[in-house]
Amino acid sequence: MESCLFIHGFTGGEHEISPLSQFMEQHNYRSRTFTLKGHGSSRNDLLHSDRHDWQQSAEDELTELLKTNDGVHLIGFSTGALIASHLSVRYKPWIKSLTLLSTPVFPLNPVEIIKTLASFSMLKTYISKFSSTPPKATREFQRLVRESFSVYPHIETPTLIVQGKRDHLVKTRSADYLRHHMIKATQKQVLMVDNSGHMVCHCEEKDRIMNEVLQFIQSTGR
Repeated sequence: MESCLFIHGFTGGEHEISPLSQFMEQHNYRSRTFTLKGHGSSRNDLLHSDRHDWQQSAEDELTELLKTNDGVHLIGFSTGALIASHLSVRYKPWIKSLTLLSTPVFPLNPVEIIKTLASFSMLKTYISKFSSTPPKATREFQRLVRESFSVYPHIETPTLIVQGKRDHLVKTRSADYLRHHMIKATQKQVLMVDNSGHMVCHCEEKDRIMNEVLQFIQSTGR
């Protein structure tokens, strides 16, 4: 049985990718989810962690999986996609496929985000989340975004890029930019989802997305 490692996003948690991880379990893949260091508890924990801690916690999970698996399929959501990209290069011989969900190649700034929010409730949720996130953590996220540009050209693993056209946190051109200008993998494809925002695993087209991810992973044949 092959294994998938799921990596959630900045200030998020396992719930962001749980529908897809459960779906892969139902199709005979071992799915491992976990919480990035500094996430899932208090603001103080996030304040006292940095991008290196987030990446190290993901790397620890991957190395544990590799103790009993010849290779692993990496699936990262948002900031988790950045971390998955780094791991796919560092552990290239052991990564069977790479799935990038809502990758913040070009994240929107706070002013742009407010302009894209569709309702007062979305705006209220965003402001609450933004105000509870330590500025230091936001700077660490931004550094990870910048550092990832030097990693993308080294990705040779079969890669699927999934991007919602209604994403209010990431510019939709991020997906095509990855495919045409950054990732050098021979096998790569982009799935643009008309009726999805940032949370692609929870959108109204999630069934289609999950089936596309499954078919892609099966097609890698590695």
